[in-house]
Amino acid sequence: MELVEVGSKKDIDAFIKFPLSIYRNDLLYAPPLLREMKSQFSKKNPFFDHAEVKLFLIKGKGRIASIINRRHIEFHNENVGFFGFFECINDPEVSKTLFGRVSQELKKHALEVMRGPMNFSTNEECGFLLNGFDLPPMLMTPYNPSYYNDLATSFGMQKSKDLFAYIYDVQDELPEKVLKVAGFAEKQGISIRPISMKNFGSDMTAFKEIYNSSWHDNWGFIPLTDRELNFMAGRLKPVIVPELSLIAERKGEPIGFMGLLPDYNHVLRAMKGRLNPVTIIKAIYYSRRIKDLRLLLLGIKKDMRAKGVDALLFREGFNTLKKKGFKRIEFSWVLEDNLPVQRIVRMLGGKLYKTYRIYEKGL
Repeated sequence: MELVEVGSKKDIDAFIKFPLSIYRNDLLYAPPLLREMKSQFSKKNPFFDHAEVKLFLIKGKGRIASIINRRHIEFHNENVGFFGFFECINDPEVSKTLFGRVSQELKKHALEVMRGPMNFSTNEECGFLLNGFDLPPMLMTPYNPSYYNDLATSFGMQKSKDLFAYIYDVQDELPEKVLKVAGFAEKQGISIRPISMKNFGSDMTAFKEIYNSSWHDNWGFIPLTDRELNFMAGRLKPVIVPELSLIAERKGEPIGFMGLLPDYNHVLRAMKGRLNPVTIIKAIYYSRRIKDLRLLLLGIKKDMRAKGVDALLFREGFNTLKKKGFKRIEFSWVLEDNLPVQRIVRMLGGKLYKTYRIYEKGL
C-alpha cells in the first residue's frame, strides 16, 4: 500500500479519475467534467495564490488533499488546516494512512486542528453526506458512500459543523405571508432585476460586495478576492439563467443577491465526465429535461435585513421558475445554527432532507 505525493501529470490524472472507480456502479453519481477538474487543480485556480495544497494517492485504493489556507488562518485567527477531495475504498487501514499523511503535513506547519472535507474551502463543496444516500446530489453538492463517515470517526474525528439542505416542491402560489412581506419590501423602494449578461463583470463585482458583506460573520467564511471572483464567474457563466440570478437594489445600490442554478448534474450523469461530440449531443438533450433548481447563493447586506428583501427576491424568482416549468428547489447549504435562514426556508415550505457533516480532530 504505497502512498505517493502527486506531482507528475500522470499522477494528477490518476488522482482526478480515481472517483470513477469508487462510483462506477452508482447511478446517482454525477462525475464532474475531467477538463473542469484539471483546471481546478492547476495554477489557474487563484485559490493557490494564498494556499498550499498537496495531493496524495494510494493507487486503486484512495486519495486525499492536505490544504493550508493562509487566508482562513489570518481571517479567523485559528491554527486550522484542512483535508479535502477524500475518496477511499471501505478499508479503515487505507483511510488511516490517508488521514495520517495529512495530519503529519499539517503538524509540520504547527497547525493545531485538522478539519474537513473542504474542496477547497467553504466557498466550494464541503462536508460528507450524512443522510439521504438514496437521493441524487444536485449541482456542486457533496455525494459519497455512507461509510466515509465511519472512516472519519474511526480515525478519531468528531463533528465540527453540520450543513443542511432543504427541498421545496414548487406550488401553484407562494404562501400569503411571503407575498405580504415582499409587498412591504416594495413599499420601501426595493426593486429586483435579473443579472445582466452584457454587464456581467460589473454585476459580479456587485455580487462580491454583497457576498463579502452578508456572509462576513458566517462560520468558516473567507472573503472572495477579485481573482477568485473572476475564476468562479468563468465557471458559472455558462450555466447561469439570467432571470433566475437576481439582484435587489434600493436607490440604484445593490443590496441583495439570489442565484438559482438548474441542476446540471442531470446532464453530467449522461456525459460521464467526458466532453466530445457524443456527450455534447447528450448534454443538449438532457439539459431540456432539467426540472430541479439549486439555490446556490443568497445574500443581503446587514443593514437591509428584516426589510423583506429575501421575500421579494423569492417572489420574483418564483414567477420565473413557474414559467419555465421547474418543479423543485434545493436550498443548500444552510449552517445548522443559521436559524433566521432556516425559518425563511420553512416559511416558504421547504423541508429538511439532507445533512452534510464537517469533521475535525486536534493534532
